[in-house]
Amino acid sequence: MTFGGPSDPQQPARYTPPSAPPAQPSAYSAAQYAQSPYLPPSFGRQPGYASALAQPTPYTPPAPVAPSPAESLPALPVPNKKGRTISLWLFGFLGFLLLALIGYFGWALGPTASVVGLVLALIPLTIVFLGVRMIDRWEPEPKRLVAFAIAWGAVAAVGLTLLVDIGLTMLLGIRSEEFSAVIQAPIVEEFWKGLGVFLIFLLARRSFDGPVDGVVYGALVGAGFAFTENIQYFAISLIEGGGEQLGVTFIVRAVLSPFAHAMFTSLTGFAIGLVARRHASAGAAAGAGLLGMVGAILLHGLWNGSATFADFFGLYFTLQVPLFIGFILGIIALRREEARLTRARLAEYAAAGWFTPEEVTMLATPAGRKVGLAWAAQLRGDRRPLMREFIKDATALAAVRQRAITGRDPLAVEDERALLIRTRAARAALLAY
Repeated sequence: MTFGGPSDPQQPARYTPPSAPPAQPSAYSAAQYAQSPYLPPSFGRQPGYASALAQPTPYTPPAPVAPSPAESLPALPVPNKKGRTISLWLFGFLGFLLLALIGYFGWALGPTASVVGLVLALIPLTIVFLGVRMIDRWEPEPKRLVAFAIAWGAVAAVGLTLLVDIGLTMLLGIRSEEFSAVIQAPIVEEFWKGLGVFLIFLLARRSFDGPVDGVVYGALVGAGFAFTENIQYFAISLIEGGGEQLGVTFIVRAVLSPFAHAMFTSLTGFAIGLVARRHASAGAAAGAGLLGMVGAILLHGLWNGSATFADFFGLYFTLQVPLFIGFILGIIALRREEARLTRARLAEYAAAGWFTPEEVTMLATPAGRKVGLAWAAQLRGDRRPLMREFIKDATALAAVRQRAITGRDPLAVEDERALLIRTRAARAALLAY
């Protein structure tokens, strides 16, 4: 046998490879080959495509390198907290009084009755708190001030009232229940509650913009006082008359009159808020607070007198209900005035190009806010939280400008800058697609 072409002495022989043997049927499947330790790893790998429809590419170019770090939204500034908070030392003082009150209730009323009274007293407190939040929805007061107002009423005002009561008992002896209810209690209680509102004005004056804020702080202090007082009343009713008397007391204090103390002390706050808007001094605020306190004392004494000397339910529906309705109407009138002032201040920013006239209407009026929230709900991802922040910051911006106009806020320029940045960022986020 020869390899190459035909025998030719003139040409060299060439190598011709033998033909491949015929293919034999494999005894193993592709999967078995892939798992075999004798198969080269390169043959066992499967192409890592995203799907069966993906096509292999011979070359994947790298992503271009950015010439500089990509721009991102900076951390949004927040308004300056100076003059808008309460020292932790005051909370420490309230904590000390709280421990004393807990000890007093445990000793005088017993732990079981005190716990029952505590649980039931949370119900009217929640009702009043939610009502106040509706008033203060779009310009909420700082959380620390809200906590201080409730704590002052629930701890300091109650504790100091008890101390005065003990001192008067030691000096004058036992007084009649009628005198204590109609004369002593309204004067002493409204004085200590009003002092809490005045302290907020002194220590956090930049968060005391006007009568609406005064009503809010006064109502919160009154709600805190009523909370602790209700614990005592509910516990005593349970001890003296069982569940039946407790039920009557709960209906009278928690159902028929949850806003009583809030309404009394809000008069003091309203008076302080009137002078706060005009950049009044601490002395002027104290004088106005005393005038408001006189009204609070008279209302408080009238309320207690109706339960002591007259037919409570008869006087309740003929006098107390109309007074409460008048209180609600007064708050509505105050809120409308606040909306008018907010719209006027934001219109000045609109004239400078920060807002459009349509945005001013949306940010400053109840109907506009409702429409704005409905529109934001239809955006991708439901952007109502962004719209709420937009409304709150714009409302706070209007209040800052009002403080700047009256000249009573040296830090108004810093707050104005921060809030303008926040409102512009919120609008951009709302319109982003």
